[in-house]
Amino acid sequence: MDNTGTGPTGPVERTEVLTVSDVEHDASAIERAAAMLRAGQLVAFPTETVYGLGADATNPTAVARIFAAKQRPLSDPLIVHLDDPAALTQVVESVPEVARTLARRFWPGPLTLVLRRGAAIPSLVTAGGDTVGVRVPAHPVARALIRAAGVPVAAPSANRFMHTSPTTAGHVLADLDGRIACVLDGGPCAVGVESTVLDLTVDPPVLLRPGGVALEQLRGVLPAVLLAPQRASGGPTNGDQAGRGPARAPGQLERHYAPRARLELVDGVGPAAVTALVALTQAAVARAERVGALVPDDEVAALAAAGAHVVALGPADNLTEIARRLYAGLRTLDLAGVDCIVCHTFGEAGLGLALRDRLLRAAAGHPRPATP
Repeated sequence: MDNTGTGPTGPVERTEVLTVSDVEHDASAIERAAAMLRAGQLVAFPTETVYGLGADATNPTAVARIFAAKQRPLSDPLIVHLDDPAALTQVVESVPEVARTLARRFWPGPLTLVLRRGAAIPSLVTAGGDTVGVRVPAHPVARALIRAAGVPVAAPSANRFMHTSPTTAGHVLADLDGRIACVLDGGPCAVGVESTVLDLTVDPPVLLRPGGVALEQLRGVLPAVLLAPQRASGGPTNGDQAGRGPARAPGQLERHYAPRARLELVDGVGPAAVTALVALTQAAVARAERVGALVPDDEVAALAAAGAHVVALGPADNLTEIARRLYAGLRTLDLAGVDCIVCHTFGEAGLGLALRDRLLRAAAGHPRPATP
């Protein structure tokens, strides 16, 4: 069988799954996947944030296969992944000192820096723009794969476009089995939401997408960092705000990261938010809808009593754990066959800002206020 992994551009009977529990012990699996990348095929792999769908970033034909497999519009740019900060000079026009400072502080890690695109990166990667988002992932499997492939790797999340992002190899297969050559199974992702995207081509730098590195952490290094302008619904505007041209960051659509079920989102925390979720649940149950709830541990009993199928996210004061479980929880409730999912936001401090961004987009930018 010729498992080409080209998806819509060529038949694939199955996606090969290679388990990697230890980079050195499973070096042969990593090399097999790296050979696929060098051959222009698509390989899904774990990062600390979510699973990525990788292709050789210097090969336009391979990059085009990402868009085809995900059914992703060409207007949505990809992030280029490197195995080492020193490789940054290979993919960007120049490296300003501010980028070096941030790389020393946050790389490897969940921070994407937007810089001027270098000649080695085709415009297909950047949605036709002159900038490119670049990061060095913290996951050892990701870095080992990129190092073995010997090329920078363009990689969005490894799921169908606009679907909930994958945090396990099983999530990848649920969306892309038979459409890609291989998935490296490195276990669940540790962070659970995508990387922070910071635009360094403007002064002061602008946070285009909140993520695994919090705004407060960035401002600890660069106090002048701005947050991208917000929509009336609360979500950031697209990367082309203020007429700047092509989008500079992925994940900017008003509806994104969405489950199959309708998401009813309450924008708030505490007792008022729980009361609002209970009311939404009771109203949906009265309409004979099956309701799922995605809430912290201490809110499980109230939502279960209202008639919801509940998935617990962990302690309310542990946003790291909540972020880690968020996408998996949305997928679990979809598999349970619920008609709607109720959830609330988690403030805007630390990871709360990234969680709010993802939930707003999953709810198509239409949150409900938590009224006392």
